[in-house]
Amino acid sequence: MHSGHISIWFFIGVLLTVYGAMIFGYGLYELATHQLANVVLANLHAPVWWGGSMLLVGLFYSLRFRPGRNG
Repeated sequence: MHSGHISIWFFIGVLLTVYGAMIFGYGLYELATHQLANVVLANLHAPVWWGGSMLLVGLFYSLRFRPGRNG
């Protein structure tokens, strides 16, 4: 990669991290207040699982492809 260029994967990682944190936070709020969404499988707590997964993948991409990283 040429110096001065930022990989698109870094921006995808940042986006996944932000969205993952928002969804994960909502899922934790749902658990804390016991106000589950009115859906059939609400007991599976999908926002917690998907938000957490998106957060972890986003952090991986953000750290792996961060600007200024050697190598």
